[in-house]
Amino acid sequence: MKVSYNWIKELSGADVSPERMGEILTETGLEVEGIERVQSIPGGLEGVVIGQVKSCEKHPDADRLKVTTVDISTGEDLQIVCGAPNVAAGQKVLVATVGSTLYPKPNEPFKIKKSKIRGVESIGMICAEDELGLGTSHDGILVLPEDATVGEAAARFFQLEDDYQLEIGLTPNRSDALGHIGVARDLIAYLNIHEQAELQLNWPEFPTIKATNSDHQISVEIEAPKDCLRYIGMVVRGIQVAESPEWMKQKLVAIGLNPINNVVDCTNYVMRELGTPLHAFDLKAVKEGILVRHAKEGEELITLDGEKRSLDQRNLMITNGKESLAIAGVLGGEASGVKDDTTDLFLESAYFDAVSVRKTAKMHGLNTDASFRYERGVDPELTLKAMQRLLALIIETAGGEASGELMDVHPGQLKAHELSFSPLRARKLMGCDISESEMEQILKQLDIEVLDQANEQWKLRVPQYRVDVTREVDVVEEILRIYGFNRVPIPSKLNSSIQHRPKLDQEKIKIEVSNLLNYSGLSEVLNNSLYASERTSLLASPKSSLGEVVSLLNPLSQDLDSMRQSLLGGILDTIVYNQNRQHPNLKLFEFGKIYGLSEGSYQENERLIIALSGKKLSEQWNHTPSDVNYYSLKGIVHKLLDRLGIIGHLKEADLDCASFSDGVDLYILKNKIGSMGWVNRKVLKAYGVKQEVFVADLDWDAVLDSLKLKKVQFKELPKSFEMRRDYSLLLDEKVSYANIRELAGKVDRSILKEMSLFDVYEGDKLEKGKKSYAVAFYFQDAEKTLKDARVDQIMEQIRGKLEKELGAELR
Repeated sequence: MKVSYNWIKELSGADVSPERMGEILTETGLEVEGIERVQSIPGGLEGVVIGQVKSCEKHPDADRLKVTTVDISTGEDLQIVCGAPNVAAGQKVLVATVGSTLYPKPNEPFKIKKSKIRGVESIGMICAEDELGLGTSHDGILVLPEDATVGEAAARFFQLEDDYQLEIGLTPNRSDALGHIGVARDLIAYLNIHEQAELQLNWPEFPTIKATNSDHQISVEIEAPKDCLRYIGMVVRGIQVAESPEWMKQKLVAIGLNPINNVVDCTNYVMRELGTPLHAFDLKAVKEGILVRHAKEGEELITLDGEKRSLDQRNLMITNGKESLAIAGVLGGEASGVKDDTTDLFLESAYFDAVSVRKTAKMHGLNTDASFRYERGVDPELTLKAMQRLLALIIETAGGEASGELMDVHPGQLKAHELSFSPLRARKLMGCDISESEMEQILKQLDIEVLDQANEQWKLRVPQYRVDVTREVDVVEEILRIYGFNRVPIPSKLNSSIQHRPKLDQEKIKIEVSNLLNYSGLSEVLNNSLYASERTSLLASPKSSLGEVVSLLNPLSQDLDSMRQSLLGGILDTIVYNQNRQHPNLKLFEFGKIYGLSEGSYQENERLIIALSGKKLSEQWNHTPSDVNYYSLKGIVHKLLDRLGIIGHLKEADLDCASFSDGVDLYILKNKIGSMGWVNRKVLKAYGVKQEVFVADLDWDAVLDSLKLKKVQFKELPKSFEMRRDYSLLLDEKVSYANIRELAGKVDRSILKEMSLFDVYEGDKLEKGKKSYAVAFYFQDAEKTLKDARVDQIMEQIRGKLEKELGAELR
């Protein structure tokens, strides 16, 4: 949020530099992220002074040019060649001296240099108003009144004053600082407490304006009292839409707003001053009266941005009883807006429910100045004062007169919040010894009233504009931010208890796995835990016990309205983002939690997802890169489980995951630890992924639980060498290598140490539905050299078992 340094000084009376103001506001919780100098005229007319034309003669070589001598009170007159038709001796003029920079156009500065024009030396420039940025006229030079002082700086003559724009990183809870009044209030509180400044808030005037014409009274009716707690309206007739006065334009420009016209600028001015949004309607559109109601199903409205918006029953609308005029608290309608020929106005100052405005704004993808404030909660006590202030400014800048009575409808009565507060408990929470009198002074500066101080338990009344102060701990925070977080002493020693740590260091294991995956060429990603509920059905979680989707009560947007139930969606979004930017070769992994609601209780599950897509390696001159495949993924998963020491317990089973078109489920003994395979084409198409993606979705909680099976054993290196035997097997295409490995392992675990699949053949030389596997078997006895007879006997047993249970044949 941008605020004006000069504006805050006016309201607070504080005489501090912009830098010091930024430091104070940051200490009080309004973090100033940047300070930028704002000049009412670009360049600030630096180097431009008032001069008097002493002589004016015709240029010897140019009919339209004149050679002048100008006194600027430096002791030496300047010779300046001027082409303006109205230049004459005796005039008081504005002179841009050599070295000064002018900004006739904001982004096109030019520097004044000593030069020769048609052979005559010219030292400076006599300026027209458009060359100085003071206007648009270029008919001739700007001639000043005779009482102008020669040598005086132009900036001083025009009373130009630089301002500074402070950029505040406003947190959502600080709705009280949405206007300059709130920012000034914090500045005053700090200076009064720390520097005994005795400052008071300089409130603007709120005159009670009596109507001079009451022949036509507009009615106001509220059908939705829960969403509109107060609505104030006033009619102003006979106004003239025109340019705003200079002082108002300067203040709006200082906070980054573009002046539009006097009516719109007045509403923006009061909103930025008090923090209360206001709206002005063309009275012709209002007709007989205002009806605040919810939109009807299928209703549409063209808003001020020219967009046609479809409404539903959740949207609160301002209507004239028949036609919608505006989306309440969000954006006005195009047809009811103020135009150049508008002469009569209906002014609105209202208090709308924060949740209602937020939901409506997010539904339509809008973030306006009004919705930004209503969503956070405006001060209900300023609703009437804001109307009074707006009326006074519009009559001052646009003329006209109030017509009819002020309409103030407030079906809902808001009361100031009261709570209990213990100074003793506050001191314990703050970690510093603040006296009760100092606490009371700070609370007084923050408009928090102390009603009772009996029995070390204070009763406080919190002003309505502090919607975030509802608990005792909130009051403690308020005291501490004015007292100063930097004043809280750091203890000279820290006490801690030594706790027994469990054997399993989960964080260390996660780091080791991350490093392993990094070394394998994978990049770690971190995606948002919030997701779109409409896309959740595509990504059914493999952990069905999670239950229903957890929906947010006040989502930031429709794309972030629920907690994710799978890491797959975020990974696919990452892949699409990179593919669309010419980075199709991706190897990614992510640790993260998924969420669900089961039988009234919330569930969380930590998972690890690994995704491969594109080429295995980048293109090089000495090889042609191949695509990643299922076995690329399988190798990484096996390496990971091997590093964790549980690969020996791994089993594969038929896939049970809706997001995959093919693959396997992974088990450690009887516990499922995840799935791996191909993401199905329906999901890829829905996300816009253009190439195959191979994914392993692992239940990290289950993986960690399986580590209890890991047992570290130390044994002597074998004294004998290993023996190898190979089988070339003809198998049905449905048989997997895992089936072969499992059956062979049951024959003799004592000397069969390892197996490997080193060749696969599927082609037209085999009968349909068949494939060929070449499998190597490794045998070793740690104590003695194996004999062929024993190995051959075990190989025959393996062959028989494979033939009987898998229908395998030797080739």
